[in-house]
Amino acid sequence: MKNGIHPDYRPVVFRDRGADFAILTRSTATSTNTVEWEDGRTYPVIDVEISAASHPFYTGKGRVIDTAGRVERFRRRYAGS
Repeated sequence: MKNGIHPDYRPVVFRDRGADFAILTRSTATSTNTVEWEDGRTYPVIDVEISAASHPFYTGKGRVIDTAGRVERFRRRYAGS
């Protein structure tokens, strides 16, 4: 790898405020906001809209959509066309 062309790869906290979940990982993402982590150190924090802690696919709290009802309604509506 060439020196001086790659962004700084350092510890960063990604926080999902809606799910009250945060994870410390390494990233090249930058932020001016900081948070004090459990180890007493201060890290840059990046707030995210959705994470594995709040996404319906991972939590198992997804909605079941009645696709059969929609198909039947479509067929009734356009059966004569």
